[in-house]
Amino acid sequence: MQLPDPTQIATPIFVILIIMEMFFARHHKTVRYEPKDTVTSMLMGTGSVVSGAMFAFFIVALANWAYQFRVIEIPFAIWAFILCFILDDLLYYVFHRASHRVRWLWASHIIHHSSQHYNLSTALRQTWTGPLSLSFLFRLPLFFIGFPPEMVFFIVGINLIYQFWIHTESIDKMGMFELVFNTPSHHRVHHSTNPIYLDTNYAGALIIWDRMFGTFVGERDSEPCKYGIINNLGTYNPFKVAFHEWIGMFRDIWREKSYKNKLKFLLLPPGWTPDNSRKTTEVIKKEWAEIHSEEQA
Repeated sequence: MQLPDPTQIATPIFVILIIMEMFFARHHKTVRYEPKDTVTSMLMGTGSVVSGAMFAFFIVALANWAYQFRVIEIPFAIWAFILCFILDDLLYYVFHRASHRVRWLWASHIIHHSSQHYNLSTALRQTWTGPLSLSFLFRLPLFFIGFPPEMVFFIVGINLIYQFWIHTESIDKMGMFELVFNTPSHHRVHHSTNPIYLDTNYAGALIIWDRMFGTFVGERDSEPCKYGIINNLGTYNPFKVAFHEWIGMFRDIWREKSYKNKLKFLLLPPGWTPDNSRKTTEVIKKEWAEIHSEEQA
């Protein structure tokens, strides 16, 4: 069964919505655009599409290979699309959480967090190296279960489209909707560098996974979100944005003499070092909590 590519259909709509939000931002101080930042985000998005196209044949081939060993035969039925969406979103949660906890994956994912602004153009700031980090392996269980590759790729596109609109400051909290679904408020928290917000709200479309697995934090009026990464890049050069963490990671591995520590630089969280000269998010959150408790005492 041939299914359309939802992202190709949605791309012109993305551009129109970004332009609309730019005009909106001119009259509302809560929404911010910086021309160079926006251009960089669009260049990153373009490079991500090119990168994905280069590896598409390999990914499709791998999906079809895995599908040969499916456990059950799943038809192209409405219930199957719904179930595929739910399971794919769960696997996205696992992938997204791992991307913040494993430096090898973070080297690709950090690109999406590198903007110090939060608007619809930020959604386009995607990695060029996702296929190299082997992130597509997280969805292999769907093919082994028996979901047809065409269905899975369609659902992946739908999930990506959903995640576009949550990259904005122009939409406030959304009441009961936020109990089940990811929203701009929830995702603002995820993109924030405030210690209380670090490494939370990994959801794609359904925030229920964060609520179930203890990674949910709600946006607080008393704690305005600050965006970017712990050590902001200070550059709009797309090549530096795309590869800076890979370069830093391999530099750490090259300088380290212990093979055990070399492996740890790949697999442990960002910020880990043998001598604790840098800080992981756990350390940052712990220090913040200690200071905060002292202030309240």
